[in-house]
Amino acid sequence: MADASTSPFDDIRRLVTTMPGPDEAAIAAVRARDARLTKPAGSLGRLEWVAEWLAAWQAKPTPSVDRPLVCVFAGSHGVTAKGVSAFPDSVNRQMLENFAAGGAAINQICAAYGLGFKVFDLAIDMPTGDITETDAMDEKACVATMAFGMEAIAGGTDLLAIGEMGIGNTTVAAAIYTALYGGSAEHWVGRGTGVDDEGLRRKIVAVDAAIARHGAALKDPLEVLRRLGGREIAAMAGAILAARLQRIPVILDGYVATAAAAILHAVHPATLDHCIAGHLSAEGAHQDVLSRIGKIPLLALGMRLGEGSGAALAAGLVKAAAAVHRDMATFDQAGVSERLR
Repeated sequence: MADASTSPFDDIRRLVTTMPGPDEAAIAAVRARDARLTKPAGSLGRLEWVAEWLAAWQAKPTPSVDRPLVCVFAGSHGVTAKGVSAFPDSVNRQMLENFAAGGAAINQICAAYGLGFKVFDLAIDMPTGDITETDAMDEKACVATMAFGMEAIAGGTDLLAIGEMGIGNTTVAAAIYTALYGGSAEHWVGRGTGVDDEGLRRKIVAVDAAIARHGAALKDPLEVLRRLGGREIAAMAGAILAARLQRIPVILDGYVATAAAAILHAVHPATLDHCIAGHLSAEGAHQDVLSRIGKIPLLALGMRLGEGSGAALAAGLVKAAAAVHRDMATFDQAGVSERLR
């Protein structure tokens, strides 16, 4: 590892210190309007909080969702050589083609909710290193991939939902969580694409081997990312950071996408203040992770598909929260007596 004073990760650490905070004036404006809307106070529950969250990070007294975007980052993993998935690596390329043809679940969800959709091929035909035997990436490659994720949202959006696709990446995510939080691999490993009992055992063995190999270097969360992570996880981490700097609220997808968020949270917890959890995945110990990073999911549908599907569904709720706050009549406009509240 390079000396800390010259590490490529230093740029990431400096970036974290420049992040803007929430816009308190926008929050106050939302609360003031909410108090005048034709409904009992608090009757819309978390939808009212979502409107405040949007305003805080868009820095807009009247939050809106006019250009929502789902970004899916696709990568491949050398650890699949250890038999950790029910599907072969060839599915990676096939799924990218399915996305392009509009045939995946995420395509239908985005169409139903009016969401933009982009997929990013992160050298899908070149797997990262097998984490049980070597580093997934070197520092320069990891930072470059984070930078790619930062550029992925350059086209402009006012709400970002992030997701991923990559055979083997639930094993990689489980290894990240084991490194960050400790405990047994059995706790963090799930069935991913639907492996049988023997496949589950191979996943646990792979995570244990990866943790043992990288050892003390895993005390640094950015080292965890580059040694155990994948290109899609590094790119999602970059996209989360870029969104913060551009005041774009972020919806996290499931188990693997949350691994990118968990890395940033370990660097500094405030890096995730502009993020919400779209859903609770059925994979692994996702609820445990969400509790550790302080996120309550908007949805819990038992999903474990990935590809941004849960985040995209949650984006529909966020759009609804913005529309309700903006377009609901006030008591004065509707001629409704506040005494009836």
